[in-house]
Amino acid sequence: MDHLLVVNAGSSSIKFRIYAVLPGDRLDLDLKGAFDGIGSHPHLFADDDHGRRVEDDAFTAGQVPTVAAALDRLDDWLVERLGGERPVAVGHRVVHGGPDFANPVPVDDAVIAKLEALVPLAPLHQPNNLLPIRIIRDRLPGVPQVVCFDTAFHRGHPDVADRFALPEALYQEGVRRYGFHGLSYEFIAHRLAEIAPDLAKGRVVACHLGAGASACAMVDGRSVESTMGFTALDGLPMATRTGQLDPGVVLYLVQAKGLGAAAIERLLYRESGLLGLSGVSADMRDLEASREPGAVLAIDYFVHRIVREIGALAAAMQGLDGIVFTAGIGENSAALRARVMERLAWLGLVADPAANARRDTVVSAAGSRVQALVVPTDEEFMIARHTLATLRAMAPAG
Repeated sequence: MDHLLVVNAGSSSIKFRIYAVLPGDRLDLDLKGAFDGIGSHPHLFADDDHGRRVEDDAFTAGQVPTVAAALDRLDDWLVERLGGERPVAVGHRVVHGGPDFANPVPVDDAVIAKLEALVPLAPLHQPNNLLPIRIIRDRLPGVPQVVCFDTAFHRGHPDVADRFALPEALYQEGVRRYGFHGLSYEFIAHRLAEIAPDLAKGRVVACHLGAGASACAMVDGRSVESTMGFTALDGLPMATRTGQLDPGVVLYLVQAKGLGAAAIERLLYRESGLLGLSGVSADMRDLEASREPGAVLAIDYFVHRIVREIGALAAAMQGLDGIVFTAGIGENSAALRARVMERLAWLGLVADPAANARRDTVVSAAGSRVQALVVPTDEEFMIARHTLATLRAMAPAG
């Protein structure tokens, strides 16, 4: 049986899935897992299609010091797990596709070179997205690889939503609003069509709330506006990223504080957001458990910005039929969802506290004019679908 491998690599973790390709190109999840804590407390774990733990192995930091070392160990384990069989293709998440990539593409030297040029626009993500591509090319040179982009879902935005008020020459160079978390939002659109088809045809704001956070306005399942722009810094505050920031602050940091590009990048990407506001933690679970004034401020600010952005996106769509909470915080923090829904009562959203506490799919009350749903996201499934479709398109005719 043919299998697809999906790899979603971060700075200290690698999420992976293996899908069996069934007749009619139906995808059946065979294995899901992760290699996390790389470089500190490395931990490889995996569950089968029934949710049973089939691997749970801890390593010392010296045994798995880097993502590259983790990929070597993971490859050996997967080969053994599959009885020596190699995947027919490998699909990857790449955060930034820039102006050149609006659809998934097979990997070649030219594609890698273009994606490397985008590293400054996604310094936390792009290098780690590209590393497994290079390693797999070396270890499995005959296996096709496909890259799927977090920016692609937003590429159909109207012109006014795609631009900054900058000279045309910069737009032509690629300085434009891309939007991110597109694989997550694409899955939400796909899932809404299954579980709430009427809402899926309407005006929805999907809120991807995790270590990275953004919101997306969707009309009839298509992205029309997003809170993120040229980089993954814009919009909502995140675990360690600023969110929306007056560009004059950056000028001030350069001119008055004498900071260079590296120091500013570290500040904006790694030392700000919930961590910078709270002085306590970048993790919402820690903040919700803390009574420190900084933790309270960080949560208050996060809620304020979410509500503000939902209002702006509703205005862009000229109305709102529903909101969707997804990703780590959106799916798991009932307290945060409750606060956001309370602040949106003026739009006609009436929460169902009991449903919200249970994390039901629908967490708004019956009769609420604006619906609220909790929908777990699945970026890896979208990557697998795109990878299989691209693989089929690559096959010679006849």
